Amino acid sequence: MRILLVEDDELLSAGLSEALTRAGYEMDHLPAAERVPDALAHGMHDLLILDLGLPGMDGHTLVRRLRAAGCRLPILILTARDGLSDRVSGLNDGADDYMIKPFQLPELLARVQALIRRSQSVASSQLVVGPLSLDLSTHEAQLKGQPISLTGREWDLIQALVLAAPKVVSKRRLADSLSRWDKEVTDNAVEIYVSRLRAKLGEAGPSIRTVRGIGYRIDT
Repeated sequence: MRILLVEDDELLSAGLSEALTRAGYEMDHLPAAERVPDALAHGMHDLLILDLGLPGMDGHTLVRRLRAAGCRLPILILTARDGLSDRVSGLNDGADDYMIKPFQLPELLARVQALIRRSQSVASSQLVVGPLSLDLSTHEAQLKGQPISLTGREWDLIQALVLAAPKVVSKRRLADSLSRWDKEVTDNAVEIYVSRLRAKLGEAGPSIRTVRGIGYRIDT
């Protein structure tokens, strides 16, 4: 899962990016709003975390423009503005959630997970495909009850396949989910990650099937 953080406070953005990366998310950061539409145009992100008091275009204007353009990405506003009118305006603009600084990191992580899960139409943080189980809250995978060690990109790959199951996920979509918005992962790299993931799942795990000319699907 990939998050775009828009925050002009360097210390806060560095701390948030580190904490969310440790929690298993891929992070991109912008210090201002103007480049956000271009960054989101790649379709790689699962959540936007946004400060309101940005230089140039403010957060309220950005949210309105994104929603007017048809962007359905979940948006979490993170701001020091704690007035009722600010909270109401942010939600009316089209934001999905609103948190006041200072905040507790566990609550932020819980809200991030809930927003992404809701956008994926997943009711629970536990996903099960045969003998394989994924915990979206802890980013842990188990096969027949035994932990599997996965790299960040292997986790992103298996998560994308399980969330889409039984549908086929295109190789391009998988590449996008593994890419940074400013650094692209190639289709050949996806094949390498799929091969590594198959080796870790082995014969005991669900099969990752190649759908020739399209992409991959995981057997349910």
